[in-house]
Formats: sequence, C-alpha cells, structure tokens
Amino acid sequence: MFIVNSYALAVIFCFITMICWGSWGNTQKLAGRTWRYELFYWDYTIGILLFSILLVFTMGSFGSEGRSFIDDISQVEWKNIISAIIGGVIFNASNILLSASTSIAGMAVAFPLGVGLALVLGVFINYFSAPKGDPVLLFIGVALIVIAIICNGIAAGKNTKGNSSAKDNKKGIILAAAAGILMSFFYRFVAAAMDLNNFESPAPGKATPYTAFFLLAVGVFLSNFIFNTIVMKKPFVGSPVTYKEYFAGKFSTHLTGILGGCIWGLGTALSYIAAGKAGAAISYALGQGAPMIAALWGVFIWKEFAGCTASTKRLLAVMFVFFIAGLSLIVLSGGN
Repeated sequence: MFIVNSYALAVIFCFITMICWGSWGNTQKLAGRTWRYELFYWDYTIGILLFSILLVFTMGSFGSEGRSFIDDISQVEWKNIISAIIGGVIFNASNILLSASTSIAGMAVAFPLGVGLALVLGVFINYFSAPKGDPVLLFIGVALIVIAIICNGIAAGKNTKGNSSAKDNKKGIILAAAAGILMSFFYRFVAAAMDLNNFESPAPGKATPYTAFFLLAVGVFLSNFIFNTIVMKKPFVGSPVTYKEYFAGKFSTHLTGILGGCIWGLGTALSYIAAGKAGAAISYALGQGAPMIAALWGVFIWKEFAGCTASTKRLLAVMFVFFIAGLSLIVLSGGN
C-alpha cells in the first residue's frame, strides 16, 4: 500500500483534505437547483462508499510497503472495526444536522458555530488522545482559525438578507451546536482503529488508514438508511420527500451527488493517510479549515458577497489573514 514517509507530503495531503472538505458543497449547490437536499444526500453517501472501495483496491493494496486491504481487514479486531464504523455513524449524524441548520438559519450560523465547535473540540480530543507536535503553536494556530471563522460568520450575517423568524433561527443554532459537538468526535473514533505510529506494520488487530476509511464509509452508508429516512419523512424544513422521487431523478443529477461524495471521500482518506506523519490533531485541524475554502468559493466563484459594504469587505480581508496565519502555525507545530 502507499504510505506517506515525509512530513512535507503529509502537510500537502492535509491541504488537499481542506480543499476537498470545503469544496464538496458546490455539488450540493449545483444539484439543489432541482433536487432536495435529502435526495442529494443519498447519492453523496453512495459516492463515499464507492470511492472507499476504489481506494482500498488501488492505493490500499498496491506497492511493496505494508499489507494489502484483504490481508489487513481479515486481521482487524472487532472492537476496531466497530470503532471505525461508529466514526462513520457519528459523522453522518453531524453532517445531516449541519446541513439542516444551513437550510434553516443560513451559512452565517451553521458553519461558524458548527464547524467552529468541531474544530476546537476536535483538536483537543485528537491531540490528548495521540499527542504529536508543539502544543503551543498548534493551539495558537487553532485560535487564529477560530477568529477567522467568527469573522466569516459576521461577514455572512451582514450580507444575508433573510427574513427567518426568531424561532427558526433558534432551531438553526441548536442544530449547528449539536452538529459541531458530534463532528468533533467522529475523527477520533476512526483514528482509534489505526496504529498511528506504524502504518507499514500496524500492531496486530489494528487497521491501516485505508481499511479504517472503508469502515468509516460503511458506517456513513448504513446509518443513512436510518438518519436520512427519518429526515425524508420528517424534514426540518419543507414537505416530506419519498424514495419514488429519488428514483425519478435524472442520471446527471445522481452523478453530481456521487461526485460530491467522492470529493469528500478523497479529502478524508488523505487526512487519515497523512495522520501517521502529521499526527491526528494536526491532520484534523488543517482539514477543518474547510469553511474558509467554502468562503473562497462563495466570494470569488458564486459572488455571494457582490455589492457588500466596505465593513464587510474589511471583515473578509481580516478573515483570510487570520486563516493563513493560523494554518501556518499549525504546519510549523508539526515540524518541531
């Protein structure tokens, strides 16, 4: 299997993770013109599963280092299999809640609060579970990214012209907070199934990152039969949708959702592959800079801030400065 043997390559993989996690939402936006989120989400989870299968039989099986996927999964202990699958279940629950919050309260509430909580709590959880890197630089870097996320939220709030009720806004805040708390735990459950100190020859019963990612994808897909079915029947917003509507969708629309799942899957897989050299906390923290990538898409591609005020433009500038500074410190923390 392919193994990352340098910190520099691990950081590159983490940056790709950040780009993927911040970009897959574009596919939801494209499909959302004619397709409800609940229906899109089925194709999204299918895309994650299909990509994981492709990955384990290519990068996870070829090469002279480590062991192949079949050899690896056949020796993984059940407690580690369950741990990785639970990580997938937790992620799926958090992602559905985050998307529901976005549809109710908007990006200004959902991403700064939800992903901000996930970033702060997740770094603490991952670092103290598997310490790696300079903690001072790491946590200062995280703090700077949190400030950037807050600036992003304020700027989005100034730019939003929504007229949602106070009741809906409160619901959106609660959903975003719940999503952030849940999201902070999923990464650690999957990392716990791996031997982060030795990917080439993991301890008996432990999984390689490729196997762990596949089990995560299984957890996401299987739990969707419960979570998404419930949301389809009792949506947070709008009227219920049916499976009949899903199967009536256009082939191109289904492909858009599958592409979104593949993009998220690539980012997540690279994050776990890089965790051996970068450390789980650093790998997770870099990936969770995704809201800023989403902001870049919004500002420069979707023109969401076209015609905004001068104060909003200043907030966006401050956001990007703090974001770049925070990422730089996180990268430096792993080089010490």
